[in-house]
Amino acid sequence: MSDIGLRSSRMLVKDAMSSPVITIKEDESANKVAELMEKHGLGCVIVTSQEGNPIGIITERDLVARVLAKNIAPNSVKARDVMTSPLMTIEPDATINEAARRMSRLNIRRLGVIYKGQIIGLISSKDILSVMPELIETIQEKALIEGENRAQEAEEEITPLAGYCDRCESWSDTLKQVNGEFLCEECRAELEE
Repeated sequence: MSDIGLRSSRMLVKDAMSSPVITIKEDESANKVAELMEKHGLGCVIVTSQEGNPIGIITERDLVARVLAKNIAPNSVKARDVMTSPLMTIEPDATINEAARRMSRLNIRRLGVIYKGQIIGLISSKDILSVMPELIETIQEKALIEGENRAQEAEEEITPLAGYCDRCESWSDTLKQVNGEFLCEECRAELEE
């Protein structure tokens, strides 16, 4: 995304992340995970080890694919069996652009934000879009500018024509249009002086 010249390319992950993060221990039931998501209005929770270290993430999609679709009772399966692991992370001082590139490369929608080994937040693709509402407008502006530049370059690269100069009426293999007239090289040079 940095290639498109965003004005907010220096915005950091810590400026857009959601915090605090709702976590659940790895031995809790999938039912408890769903209850936490419902209670807090979330689409995911972070799974931690007994020591409190982040080890994975459970999304609504994980619950559907690994519990509901297999007709497993949610209270009989543990969070560690439903989670996606390892948790993909990023540092709070990374740029929003870095986070977006990492999500795209890994084909995921969320990254845990880790500081000194502890989970301090979560950044999602939705968070990134909410802090960059001018993204589409900026892309359009850049495309327009590039289109104008290409048109100007194309005009400059027009191959010369052969014919009689409109000013001196002599034959030239290098006629170019200047102010509506087709001029030879000498007449163009005279105009520039």
